[in-house]
Amino acid sequence: MNKKHRKTLADIFTNPVPADIPWTDIIKLLIALDATITQGKGSRVRVFLNDRKAVFHEPHPERETDKGAIKSVRDFLINAGITPGEQ
Repeated sequence: MNKKHRKTLADIFTNPVPADIPWTDIIKLLIALDATITQGKGSRVRVFLNDRKAVFHEPHPERETDKGAIKSVRDFLINAGITPGEQ
């Protein structure tokens, strides 16, 4: 992971939850973590990482991810064994 990925990961685990993380940065982080990402119907994005599955909705038309989606990504990463301190 590069510096940008580590920053995105740290931002996801920040409290209070930020509402300005670009969705593309989250996708790039997941790819750097070796997640498998596939496009579902509509704005659905399927993610498979460390034997964990999740489905997220890509934000549109805005590019920033809302707080609820960031919390979901955080929970998914925790369940997949990913935390900022371990990277």
